[in-house]
Amino acid sequence: MSLPPGFLDELRSRTSLSQVVGRKVMWDKHKSNQAKGDLWAPCPFHHEKTASFHVDDKKGFYYCFGCHAKGDAISFVKDTENVGFMEAVEILAGEAGLTMPARDPKAQEKADHRTELARVMEDAVRFYRMQLNTSAAGEARDYLKRRGLDAAALERFEIGFAPEGWQTLWDHLTGKGIAADLILQAGLARPSSKGGKPYDVFRNRILFPIRDGRGRAIAFGGRAMDPADKAKYLNSSETELFDKGRNLYNLGPAREAAGKGQQLIVAEGYMDVIALSRAGFEASVAPLGTAVTENQLHLLWRVADEPIIALDGDAAGVRAAYRVIDLALPLLEAGKSLRFALMPEGLDPDDLIRSEGADGVSKVLANALPMVQLLWQRETEGRVFDSPERKAALDRALREKVQMIRDPSLRHHYGQEIKELRWQLFRPKRTPSAGRTTWRGRDAPPQPTEAAKASLLVSGGAAGERHLREQVILATLLNAPGLVDEFDAALEEMRCETPDHRAVRDALLRGAPQTREAAMELARSAIGAEPLESFLGARHLAITPCLRHPDDTELARLTIAEELAKLGAVHGLEAEIAEAVEDMGEGADEALTWRLGQAAEARTRAARAQREDDTEYDTGANGALVDKAERQSFAALLDTISFEKGRNRG
Repeated sequence: MSLPPGFLDELRSRTSLSQVVGRKVMWDKHKSNQAKGDLWAPCPFHHEKTASFHVDDKKGFYYCFGCHAKGDAISFVKDTENVGFMEAVEILAGEAGLTMPARDPKAQEKADHRTELARVMEDAVRFYRMQLNTSAAGEARDYLKRRGLDAAALERFEIGFAPEGWQTLWDHLTGKGIAADLILQAGLARPSSKGGKPYDVFRNRILFPIRDGRGRAIAFGGRAMDPADKAKYLNSSETELFDKGRNLYNLGPAREAAGKGQQLIVAEGYMDVIALSRAGFEASVAPLGTAVTENQLHLLWRVADEPIIALDGDAAGVRAAYRVIDLALPLLEAGKSLRFALMPEGLDPDDLIRSEGADGVSKVLANALPMVQLLWQRETEGRVFDSPERKAALDRALREKVQMIRDPSLRHHYGQEIKELRWQLFRPKRTPSAGRTTWRGRDAPPQPTEAAKASLLVSGGAAGERHLREQVILATLLNAPGLVDEFDAALEEMRCETPDHRAVRDALLRGAPQTREAAMELARSAIGAEPLESFLGARHLAITPCLRHPDDTELARLTIAEELAKLGAVHGLEAEIAEAVEDMGEGADEALTWRLGQAAEARTRAARAQREDDTEYDTGANGALVDKAERQSFAALLDTISFEKGRNRG
């Protein structure tokens, strides 16, 4: 069976030789440099103890310095699996997600035709390069000089010029005896709709030859010299040689530079790549007039594990980065990702090199963002999350994006990283403000004075009660860690009476354990084994119903919801009382009386409703179950407030 042209190239671009070989060998960790794709192991083809078998993952070839075995991924599978060439191709194609093409009896004929087209393209490259030295190209040479391109750069990147004439290239190529259909099929000319001779595709443009990974000229990119031209940049149309979604500008030289350890950079345009390469960043490529495609991502990952997408520092550049994220998420694998370097606002890489030199680019690249951070930026930048609905919408959007990742391990780590970013955004922020501590935008109660500590307002042990409730919540979560995500927002708001409570709470929120063992290990790491044992040995926990029935998840859920609701209600009331105490020192007025009355009335309303099917509990306005005995205790607290108010008035 003959394979169609380009299929094996596509297969090799999607196949990682290190992964194929890694199934058969153990890499020598001391000798290998996996980051550079330079891997060594004992040879699988002959018995040895030393690591003489070398894999160059960037180039896709292996060689044994002992037995001299060499080849690529196809030959490795063929020799190690004892299968034929086509069977090896089928194995690798299945792993790469490629469908084996149907039998093509004319495959060799097509390959020969592609070779002919490539020769025509080389003739066109030479012609356009000569035209750049003619008098007609004076304006083009001036433009290139202004852009900082000297003779060496023009030579290195084979830059040429297409004159204004309609059949300049056509006449040159046909004059050399090249068949008209080859010129048309190479995408260098188009048929005339008026019945005349075909006309050149590129006219009055600076031309950048586009070569594939094997170095063959396959297309051109042209920059218009006429400002009124509708298309500033024009690429060759797709041909048998050229598929713009499967190639990259400057791929061959960039792959070689990346193999020597340079960071692979993806810029937006030809001039950016040329400027970066001349500044020392030779592993630079660009897509060909389109947004980055899935095939191009696979091609990039074949060259480097973590390419940097370097985009212009404008709104269009940011939008392009966001589009790449959506494309890349389903394709991510362990060790295969992207980073994003956004240029300073209003600049592209070429501009940055002109203004700050190579050091300016190095700084931007050094600060390149991992993809998860740019994903977070896209979903949060410029938005306000001041309501539960907005927070929930953010959670849903991020959850949908993370679910696009197919690799379970990678999906888990993305979820953990986003959980950490969410924690940083929504955690209670305490900053000094006018002598008080600001807590989530509200003035928290000031530290009580010694007189306040001795007053009836705080002598009832409210802090101890909070401590016990928090302990019940945390102990319940340690037994039912699957509920952490359900209550994460309320847990973030929980004040935590002790450093140990705060440490356990933070460990659960950040770790998101799914089993009791994992939750206990997180808590043990956070506060230590002995403090945890003491924590869980508290007497009141021994009689907590949900802890006596650790497998009753619904009971655990009700317990946590109830305790969090009670803590929230008490915290709000304490804040009002503390502020009232402070204000009483300056003299009571009607506003103070009204505020206290409103606080008392709100708390009374929360305790008034009673569940019809449960005579032992009242239901608060927030849906939490409130013990009747505790409601009576609160009524006593309100009497205390009234007593204090009367005493101050007296």
